[in-house]
Amino acid sequence: MASPTSRLLALLESLQAQPVATGRELAERLGIDIRTLRRHVAALQELGIPIEGQRGVGGGYRMRPGYRLPPLMLSDDEAVVVVLGLIAAQRLGLDTQSAAADGALTKIHRVLPTRLRGRVEALEATLGFVEPVAGAAPVPGETVLLLADAVRRRKRVRVRYRSFSGELTERELSPHGLVVNAGRWYLAAHDHGRGELRTFRVDRVQRPALEDAAAEAAPEGFDPVAYVTSSLASVPWTWEIEVELDLPLERATARVPATLGQLVEEDGTTVLCMRAESLDWVASLLAGLGCGFTVRRPDELRASVRALAARLATA
Repeated sequence: MASPTSRLLALLESLQAQPVATGRELAERLGIDIRTLRRHVAALQELGIPIEGQRGVGGGYRMRPGYRLPPLMLSDDEAVVVVLGLIAAQRLGLDTQSAAADGALTKIHRVLPTRLRGRVEALEATLGFVEPVAGAAPVPGETVLLLADAVRRRKRVRVRYRSFSGELTERELSPHGLVVNAGRWYLAAHDHGRGELRTFRVDRVQRPALEDAAAEAAPEGFDPVAYVTSSLASVPWTWEIEVELDLPLERATARVPATLGQLVEEDGTTVLCMRAESLDWVASLLAGLGCGFTVRRPDELRASVRALAARLATA
């Protein structure tokens, strides 16, 4: 049988989860009678918790609007999901600049029951990720929240943006979606100054401000993930590369991330088109695909492939 304290906590949880609940609904949910429910409500009111009663048809009890209150009540499965999400945010480079995930984990530890806390700590200590993220770029939490709000409300934002070269410019944007890739946050948005869709690194956004003006509508069927993926694959690096792969297009698609390049089929041959700054890195990528390949261009890539083969042969 649940203790009075447990029922008080369950009542709090119910009142915060449902805007208005009748006395009968709450009593049935807690497995108590109406008289006991009234005593529990009175006990919470004496503690200063603003529970309001509403009389008449459709009346009941409610927490004063805008008032939120602990405790955090999680089942074992809920605790695992929450902790897993916070650990993933840390390990995959999705944490904010203030390392908020660590602070949130500390608070969760503090309120979990002793038995569950020990098991959660064991999960943190033993969980590993296959692909650690290199070069992650944490972003301010308030920036992400403001941009997400602008996307949802279809409002324009004004920002200062620092380019790759370090140049700071003022931009008026109509944001269409936030995308995370390899530990970095990207914003797909219409740039009103340039008159076109652009991809922006969120960690380079400064002083974002929500504007009253309505955002430019996104193109019909616009997919922020597909757009950002395509734009990352077409970044104008030094070398333009074309390589024929001895793989069917379906299998090649499973092995080559869309952010690295474009795969096309030409007369039954799968061709990888991409741009890169380092040909040695491209040679390593090709060697890791586990298939034969033919370099179309540039000729300098053949030298990098031969040099890699020589190093592997003597390793």
